[in-house]
Amino acid sequence: MALKIIDECIACDACFEVCPSGAVKCADPIYIINESLCTECVGYKEDENPSCSAVCPVEAIVIDERYERDRDTLLKKFKRNNP
Repeated sequence: MALKIIDECIACDACFEVCPSGAVKCADPIYIINESLCTECVGYKEDENPSCSAVCPVEAIVIDERYERDRDTLLKKFKRNNP
C-alpha cells in the first residue's frame, strides 16, 4: 500500500513538492515515505502513475512489497486520511 525511497535518492526535493498526501518526508541522508499516508496518488488524481515516481530523476521510488497495494485498499486509505 505504499511506495518507498531507496538508497539511490539524491534528496533533490522533487518528490516532496509533488506528493499530494504529504507522505514524503525529509530525512538524513535520503527522503522517506510514510506508508500510512501514501496512497500511490489513488484518490488524488485520475492517472495511475504516482506523482513522486514520475518526477524522480534517479528512479529511487519503488513499490514497497511489504504492503498490499490493490486499488480498493489504497482508496480506503485515501478516504480514511481525507474525511
